[in-house]
Amino acid sequence: MNNAYQTRDVYVAIADPTRRKLIRLLADSDELPLYELAAQFQMGRTAVSKHLAILKEADLVTNRRIGRETRYRLNPVPLQEVKDWLSFYEKFWNERAELLKSILEEE
Repeated sequence: MNNAYQTRDVYVAIADPTRRKLIRLLADSDELPLYELAAQFQMGRTAVSKHLAILKEADLVTNRRIGRETRYRLNPVPLQEVKDWLSFYEKFWNERAELLKSILEEE
């Protein structure tokens, strides 16, 4: 296996609250430069860049250079895997909530 480029697991990428906030910020706009993203956190650009690199390895963000500026954009496609996985549990809990509701209504 070529270790030069490995795709990071999307679940690992979204496990960190900082990365989830980055995803949220990018979801709310078309594209953002690094300096605007970094301004939303109590950490430096280097730390934010490392989080963005992990998101990029999971294919959750893309970037492009415009002169000296790097702009980031969300790629929501890998999040479909998470949605599909969670949908099973959503169905499970909805069924349990309905069962509880019917039991409570009987009493």
